[in-house]
Amino acid sequence: MPTIRELAMVLFRQRRIFVCVSGLVLAAAVLYAFAGTKYQANMKVLVRRGRADAPVSAAENAPLDVTRMTISEEELNSEVELLRDDGVLRRVVQETGLGGRDWFHFLRLGEGNAERVEGAARRLAKKLQVEPVKKTNLIAISYAADDPQVAAKVLQSVAKAYLEKHMEVHRPAGELRFFEQQTRESRRQLEEAQGKLLQFSAGHGVVAAAQQRDLALQKLSEVDASFRQTRIELAETQQRVGDLGDQLAELPERTTTQVRIADNPELLKALKSSLLDLQLKRTQLLTKFEPSHRLVQEVEQQIAQAEATIAAENALPLRDETTDKNVHYEWAKSELQRAQVQLRALQARAAATFAQEAAYRAMARQLGEDAIAQDDLLSSEKAAQENYLLYAKKQEEARLDDALDERGIVNVTIAEHPVAPVLPVWSAWMVLAIGLAAAGAAGTVAAFAADYVNPAFRTPDDVLAYLNSPVLASLPRRARGSLAA
Repeated sequence: MPTIRELAMVLFRQRRIFVCVSGLVLAAAVLYAFAGTKYQANMKVLVRRGRADAPVSAAENAPLDVTRMTISEEELNSEVELLRDDGVLRRVVQETGLGGRDWFHFLRLGEGNAERVEGAARRLAKKLQVEPVKKTNLIAISYAADDPQVAAKVLQSVAKAYLEKHMEVHRPAGELRFFEQQTRESRRQLEEAQGKLLQFSAGHGVVAAAQQRDLALQKLSEVDASFRQTRIELAETQQRVGDLGDQLAELPERTTTQVRIADNPELLKALKSSLLDLQLKRTQLLTKFEPSHRLVQEVEQQIAQAEATIAAENALPLRDETTDKNVHYEWAKSELQRAQVQLRALQARAAATFAQEAAYRAMARQLGEDAIAQDDLLSSEKAAQENYLLYAKKQEEARLDDALDERGIVNVTIAEHPVAPVLPVWSAWMVLAIGLAAAGAAGTVAAFAADYVNPAFRTPDDVLAYLNSPVLASLPRRARGSLAA
């Protein structure tokens, strides 16, 4: 590693190069400190959500997007690109006069105004510093110029052009005129739909066809249920008439009401007395004879004859019968007559109910067709009314947005307005200090580079190191043509 003495010796050997290079760098620093001073103007733009633009949608009350209340990085970068937009820069160049002739305009003889403006806009884009501030919603803009008033004027023009560009891209022109035209057209369609609906109602004699159809269907259902009940009652009555007719055919018209039976008590008394005597006689004979004896058999035959005579007398008494009208026959007859009358009434009611059901069915069918047509007209009227209200609301929103735009109420604002700087970016003393340090560094680098590329031997040690031979003697460098002692 070289020592400080060796480094100093290098600088001493190459002192001319060191002095020349250091002098040039220091002279450039002095020239910049007194002639190239730059003044930097600063400005900051705040991106916020202070105003929510009404979305253009088919809904009457379109909800605003409140899910994203913070400013994203993409939105900040979009505003940065708007600040660097070519149109904004050209307008700034034209307003501030940056596109005028420079010192080298004579080298560009065929250059026109458009070329000068385009070139100035490109130079402005390189000099204009636009960067978003980290972890904030701010965008920092800075511009440096020789004149502090020019720097402030450029940033003021940038702010004005940027705000107009922001309103232009975030809300295109012509929205109010579009909604006014659509409002007039939707109003005409609404009036046309209302006229068709009134004409249909007057021509078909209906007010609310759907409700009338439902009422007719309800009446039809009631009449149909009544007709079914009538048919059931008619069948029951027909069956009742048949049953009563069969019952009348079986029942007699008159019935016996009183029966008197009379017998011959004296004859029965004599027969019973004779039967008793015969029974006593048989008992006496049985005490004397066997049951199979002839006398006993004769007595038993006589007893049997007596019992048969008494039984015959009891079986054929004297009868006296009285008859009258049969009540069951009379009841069945009256019920049959009532059922026949009811049957004719039910037949008449069934015919009338059938005709009424047919009438209600035809009415419900016609009202159903009218309801479909009226529903179509009502849907057209409702759609036209909704469109009219939608466009009227959107027209009012567009008018309010235009009013806000005219007053400059947007989602970006100038947080720090540009002012003419008083102090330069770098002070003269700081530039001189930096120039002095840079001059020393540049001279040192140049001296070492020149010493490195110089092939001459400088010390006996160099000769010994490169030639590997001892140095017997050395002569010092001549000073002003003579050898030094």
